Amino acid sequence: MRNVLTALAFLLTAQPALAACGGGFGSFVNGLKAEAVQRGHAASTVDAFFAGVRHDPSVIKADRAQGVFQLDFTTFARRLISQSRLNSGIANGQRYSNVFDRIEADYGVSRGVLLAFWAFETDYGSFQGDFNTLNALTTLAHDCRRPELFRPQIFAALELYEHGDFDPARTTGAWAGEIGMVQMLPGDIIENGVDGDGDGHVSLKTSAPDALMSGAKMLRHLGWRPNEPWIQEITVPDQMDWSWTGLRTTLTPSEWEKVGVRPRSGRWLSNQPASVIIPQGRKGPAFLAYPNFSVYFEWNQSFTYVLTAAYFATRLQGAPVFNAGNPEPGLSGAQMKQLQQKLSARGYDVGKVDGILGANTREAVQAIQKELGMPADAWPTAALLNRL
Repeated sequence: MRNVLTALAFLLTAQPALAACGGGFGSFVNGLKAEAVQRGHAASTVDAFFAGVRHDPSVIKADRAQGVFQLDFTTFARRLISQSRLNSGIANGQRYSNVFDRIEADYGVSRGVLLAFWAFETDYGSFQGDFNTLNALTTLAHDCRRPELFRPQIFAALELYEHGDFDPARTTGAWAGEIGMVQMLPGDIIENGVDGDGDGHVSLKTSAPDALMSGAKMLRHLGWRPNEPWIQEITVPDQMDWSWTGLRTTLTPSEWEKVGVRPRSGRWLSNQPASVIIPQGRKGPAFLAYPNFSVYFEWNQSFTYVLTAAYFATRLQGAPVFNAGNPEPGLSGAQMKQLQQKLSARGYDVGKVDGILGANTREAVQAIQKELGMPADAWPTAALLNRL
């Protein structure tokens, strides 16, 4: 109720103009402080919270340099999934077996899913990032690329500070402001934080039970369907209508069987409508993506990261190494930018011309392949670039 009344008061009272992104950093911070007071926070608390905040150029540098996502799925997966990381995941699954039992009972999230996130985000808590979190959030909110994402997180961090769960001077994490073993933003911690070890605090940096339970609750909040699968490796026929592949098309497993799709091993894990995804085209790895797979994109927007995390979760639960197949060579970063420019010139929305095969570019590639009478498997190759 307090939050509702505070919000209403904020709307009904005169408020100072908020500092726009991209201006002077000091003026921007003063605008944040004024807004915090308007939101109902004590002025003395606000002053103490922002007392040491600084602009961090290294955060902006990290935000602009995410070249790892230019890698294809097989290369990316092999880089992230080592035998050591797999062994550690299995050991942590056993060590925290009671916690995972609670998670599966309360939230219906399989242990492999959380173990994979834990592994990729912080290597099971061993490196959680050394960026000052308040500096990172304020720097990114001041930057004009995504201020709408990071500005609210500053006020969420202020709320955590008031609860004794955030230290503006000492709390550190990832460059993008995520905190703890599974890397959650302050707003997500407030909404989905769980005191898994019963000590009265939600400590995602030091308590594995807190981090894992909180991550599970967040996944459930984002739409995770309890006790259902997320992906399954499949085989695809040599010939089919490849334009059916991708997340836009869903059929039941029995309907996919009619066109020659089969589980690589065992039986279908569900009868729910699902999508065939072939991250490196019709000659590469192939998976069936069940409804829970879409929830991964609420955690991370990179298709390559999401698929790798989803696949690693199945490996941690006993699935075999995926069949890499023999895909046609992909494009270099420079070639991908050239392709994106050509597609954009033809009226296709590829998003930013950044050399990354994101969702928009995949859809544009598939559409132009179909237009040109090529196998529409959404995998950009030199042959496609030459045709254009």
